[in-house]
Amino acid sequence: VQLQASGGGLVQAGDSLRLSCATSGRSFNVMGWFRQAPGKEREFVAAIGLDSYTRYADSVRGRYTVSRDNAKNTIYLQMNNLKPEDTAVYYCAARAPSITVMSTSRRAYAYWGPGTLVTVSS
Repeated sequence: VQLQASGGGLVQAGDSLRLSCATSGRSFNVMGWFRQAPGKEREFVAAIGLDSYTRYADSVRGRYTVSRDNAKNTIYLQMNNLKPEDTAVYYCAARAPSITVMSTSRRAYAYWGPGTLVTVSS
């Protein structure tokens, strides 16, 4: 099983980016995005269930949108109105395939991709 995130880059405050996370090997009911800024712990950003039910961290709600294309085994994170404090390595993650309950805890996710860096300049 592999998760591969892509789409990171260097942008200015107020810009937008879209991250993608493709999975290979199998599909998952619950997938999420986390991020880790320098010197900080990895934190929850957003999650999506197989039925496209979503949850967001308060810090990104209204600016970020998580979505999925089940036919492509891919999830997306559309990030709008980016702020310097959004700078971090963004990781996609998946809960064990049999699990359908969403979680905001990183410990609940069994599969992780290598991350993609998002840098927002002021």
